[in-house]
Amino acid sequence: MPLRHNILNQQDSQQDRKPVALYTPKQVYAIEKMWFDKGNMSYSLMQQAAWQIAYWVNQNIVAKAYPQLDEQGRPAVDTTALSACVWVGSGNNGGDGWLVAYYLNQLGAKVSVIEVGQASTVDATSAKNQAIQSGVAVYPFAEGQYKADTTDADLYIDALFGIGLDRAPAHDYAEAIAVINEHKRHRSDRLTVISVDIPSGVLAGTGQVFAGCAVKADVTLCLVARKLGLHIKDAVDYSGQVVDIALIPSVLNKSPVAWLHYQAMPLVQRENNTHKGSFGHALIIGGNQVDGSQGMGGATILSAMTAFATGVGKLTVACHSAFHSSLIAGVPNAMSVDLHHTQAVKALIAQSDVIAIGMGLGRDDLSLRLFKEYLQHAVEQDKDLIIDADGLYHLATLADEAPQLIEQLIAHAKQNEVWYTPHSGEAARLLNTEASEVEADRLTALSSLQQQYQGSWLLKGAGSLVMSDQIIYVCAAGNPGMATAGMGDVLSGLAAGLLAQTTLAKSTRSLQQAVMLHAMAGDNLQRTKGTWAVQASDMPQKVGEVFKQLTLA
Repeated sequence: MPLRHNILNQQDSQQDRKPVALYTPKQVYAIEKMWFDKGNMSYSLMQQAAWQIAYWVNQNIVAKAYPQLDEQGRPAVDTTALSACVWVGSGNNGGDGWLVAYYLNQLGAKVSVIEVGQASTVDATSAKNQAIQSGVAVYPFAEGQYKADTTDADLYIDALFGIGLDRAPAHDYAEAIAVINEHKRHRSDRLTVISVDIPSGVLAGTGQVFAGCAVKADVTLCLVARKLGLHIKDAVDYSGQVVDIALIPSVLNKSPVAWLHYQAMPLVQRENNTHKGSFGHALIIGGNQVDGSQGMGGATILSAMTAFATGVGKLTVACHSAFHSSLIAGVPNAMSVDLHHTQAVKALIAQSDVIAIGMGLGRDDLSLRLFKEYLQHAVEQDKDLIIDADGLYHLATLADEAPQLIEQLIAHAKQNEVWYTPHSGEAARLLNTEASEVEADRLTALSSLQQQYQGSWLLKGAGSLVMSDQIIYVCAAGNPGMATAGMGDVLSGLAAGLLAQTTLAKSTRSLQQAVMLHAMAGDNLQRTKGTWAVQASDMPQKVGEVFKQLTLA
């Protein structure tokens, strides 16, 4: 029976899914402590968790893979058809695994435990004894006796590590993870891999995986509360379908560290008695041509095309004059001005509602001078700002060379919308660190950027993070096909067009909304063209489709 395909087909569509509260390991431990402080026993919690997991497996895998009806026409499940191997470590996550094996055995499944680490806690030892006494077969991993028993198993349950892991798995644990993943690759038509709480090898707080050493789960059954690390960075490729197994009601008393969002907020229909001036004027500044280069005019053209797809009323592009003909050909409804005609650009800054600056601006000294001059004027004119790409590069330079302007920008961000959209390399330059340090703890990096510069921040990547009004959001939409040239320029144009439209509710003009709209458009494009053929130039049409999809009648 193709169990793995069966369970994957059960995954819910991301459409209409409500935001999910996300927690750090420290918060989860605090939630558990609150429960224990009320007199509840830790072993009772382990029993509850294990039973819920076994029950979920029985209801969602066994019952749907082997449907039968009894004499009364009710489902009658032959659980003996299921062969499961539970891989356990030494800690309490391993204890959960021992009890899952016990309960599955009680339900009639053929269950064996692969013991990678000897039980080292009181609760894990009790769970091990309970499972062994019930007749569960046990194979020490180090002795290699498990191999014959795992060859034809339908289900692997990963209970090696829990949320306390803070380093790379080593020795037998690393080997066991490699075996699980190798078996899954060779038997992908049949074998289902389920991780208890978090895939072993994934760091629950940061989503980091060291050297690719983590279990690639089809399903993660998340206990107590949803972990932040399941949805960001490396973990996105390891968590599979995440299912909440609710255990402790006191979780409701804890404020989450972030919110996982699957889709953008609905948009209101436009009123009839309007004109182009009703929907804002956005100015895009970038698209430069540095001496000796071909230039980056495409960046501002992509931004302009996408801004119009959002329905912005008017749009002007300040780019190098060498690209004006291409701009007119590609976006004839956009106005243009020479990027290097500073008086004309500054006059347009005063007339516009939103300024998006940095896309294809260049990183030479002249580009720095232009960025500084235009940023200064935008701040003086009290304009909403979006700073991206080369603008972020120059912002890091100005932090050292023009600290007074940075102070003005920080004060400006407290009264106006200022959105920053770096990837990890740009964030690292702003924080005077390495991109690897940013990637090691993206949440801390994001918080540090916001504290340093104020405003709203996006940190791009798998499970993009947005921080706005002291709330952190994780984007659950988007796909790897979007890792292609020009996607950031598309996002900047979308953000500018959205922010300029004051007829929209403030909650639907946020950076978080822009990121979600961008990701949803990318997903629509992937469904149409496939992951490999996703291109930024196809995005504006999909952005318009998403706006239509979200508009309330």
